Order: sequence, then C-alpha cells, then structure tokens
Amino acid sequence: MTLRIGIVHEAAGENRVAATPATVGQLIGLGYRVVIESGAGMRSSFTDAAYRTAGADVVDTAAAWNADVVLKVNAPTSAEVAQL
Repeated sequence: MTLRIGIVHEAAGENRVAATPATVGQLIGLGYRVVIESGAGMRSSFTDAAYRTAGADVVDTAAAWNADVVLKVNAPTSAEVAQL
C-alpha cells in the first residue's frame, strides 16, 4: 500500500502552502501518492492544474484530510484535528 500525503488549505491570511508542484513531484518520485485539496495553492499562485501536472490528485476537503499524513504550514486547529 502506498502512503498517501494530503496537502490542505491554510487559514485565512496565510498565503503559503505546505507543498509546491515541484515538491509534490519529488514526493511522487519517492513513491508517495499525493492528494491536494482543490484551491489549496491558489494564494501562493499555484493552480490545481500545476499540481495535476506534477502528478497529484486534486480532491475535496474530506479526502485531503483523510490522507495517511497531512501537511500544513501552520499547526492544525482543534476543528481540523477532528477531521483526521
């Protein structure tokens, strides 16, 4: 079974994203499956299409939080932890 890494939206006011299309490509090259929440990279000027080109699956919020490992820039809130 391949480990699935999820990239999720950050809170309002945070313009960074936990992974760029380049780092997604590197993770996939290491054998991981990467899923990214639709729109998660927009405030960093990374489109869903760029993540798809890098090999990620663009998914809804629930699917991103349901990954084996979830990457975020900031610590998750209590409500976000409840989604794990």
